[in-house]
Amino acid sequence: MAKKKGARVIITLECTEAAKEGKPASRYTTTKNRQNTTERLELRKYNPFLRRHTIHREIR
Repeated sequence: MAKKKGARVIITLECTEAAKEGKPASRYTTTKNRQNTTERLELRKYNPFLRRHTIHREIR
């Protein structure tokens, strides 16, 4: 039986500052409500390669 397509989708967040410094980009996965948040999500998360919190932006 097929499932209904819900409002929540799984997204991937990728570090924006790692590429500028030549380090590997850290990635996180999370979910967001597609109906309430239509634009791309942007959160401050920890990047273990840079050893600090950086801006992580949603990729598709």
